[in-house]
Amino acid sequence: MKQNIETFIGCDSTYQDAKIVLFGAPFDSTTSFRPGARFGSSAIRHKSFGIETYSPYQDKDLTEINVFDSGDLALCFGSCELALLDIEKNVKHILDDGKMPFLIGGEHLVTLGAVKATFEKYPNMHIIHFDAHADLRDDYLGVKLSHACVMRRCHDILGDGKIHQFCIRSGEKAEFDFAKNHTDMQKFDFRGLNELMEQLIKENTPVYFTVDLDCLDPSVFCGTGTPEAGGVNFIDLLNAILAVSKANIVGADINELAPMLDASGASTVIACKILREMLLAIYK
Repeated sequence: MKQNIETFIGCDSTYQDAKIVLFGAPFDSTTSFRPGARFGSSAIRHKSFGIETYSPYQDKDLTEINVFDSGDLALCFGSCELALLDIEKNVKHILDDGKMPFLIGGEHLVTLGAVKATFEKYPNMHIIHFDAHADLRDDYLGVKLSHACVMRRCHDILGDGKIHQFCIRSGEKAEFDFAKNHTDMQKFDFRGLNELMEQLIKENTPVYFTVDLDCLDPSVFCGTGTPEAGGVNFIDLLNAILAVSKANIVGADINELAPMLDASGASTVIACKILREMLLAIYK
């Protein structure tokens, strides 16, 4: 008999042997519309046993790679600063041990803690950002730490020209105006992604890869706090993930699954498949 510890399917390597360390950041205190993303990471683990470890898209299997699932962090729901600091410390520990951090949110603000730690080790890194929302507000209702501001705070760290945004179809006009001068934004889809990846691969640029699952159309993925019509489908996202995975990925995350907002459970299973494909694709 074995101890009953629930991990993402196939991710039962030891920490010592692992090249990727998976962990959850169950935090959604700044969610601007429908809360529930704090339950995303635990739901993904639980529902993952409804999918296979094998990917027919890539002809790879999770049992053939070494991924350690360290479970969820115990984050302070009442303080964004403390939650982000705990995430930053955890990512720094993983990086210091020569492993790649892979975060499961949680709302998108959790990415900021991971980006801070990863930037410290890779100061020339770029961010590939898939999302329905620009997330470039300087503040949301007077607060600068919000999931609506996460890419603006990342820009504060990385500077101009290092954040590449795709599928963006929602935001204030001021956010789109900001993007014209400070980020590389592709509205609505993944046009230009392959050309960008050729450049980043050629230069061996370190890349942090963040996927907000609401980049998917709500007809495909409705279990999210702020759904936006006009998104991409599963195969479009999968092909984009495979393209990005060829780069020098140094950290990654998926976020914004709110499982109770899709009573069918289909959104959670889709999130599981996306996580499986990302792990298999970026594993080196």
